[in-house]
Amino acid sequence: MNKRRTPSRRQRGVALIEVLVAILIFSIGVLGLIGLQSRAIAVSMDTEDRNRASLLANELVSMLWLRGTSDITADEKTAWEDRVADATQGGLPDGDGGYEIATLTGGRRQVDVTITWKPPGRKEDDPPSRLTTTVVLP
Repeated sequence: MNKRRTPSRRQRGVALIEVLVAILIFSIGVLGLIGLQSRAIAVSMDTEDRNRASLLANELVSMLWLRGTSDITADEKTAWEDRVADATQGGLPDGDGGYEIATLTGGRRQVDVTITWKPPGRKEDDPPSRLTTTVVLP
């Protein structure tokens, strides 16, 4: 008396469609996570470049502070610019560094150190990244 009911013709394959829809939703979620991970890596690399630029600017400012003046020799400036441009030696990709000196009231000098670079994955028409540090020397 235990009669088994068989699904009607219209209900056959519903479980398969449900599984396929679940796999589709899961796949979209996984692709979203992969995109999020790649964006996190790109931001991490940009942060690393900004940190290196900050350290290079600090190096130049330290030289100026140690001298007690807003000038360094041409050889020191060339060596610093070479370090900024050499990505293999702790510099930046397509790095370019320079500084400008402005005299303030009271004889103090303001030094603006600007470093620009272009990360390897960035488009050609995108502007370069830039870090500017401003220091007032006594």
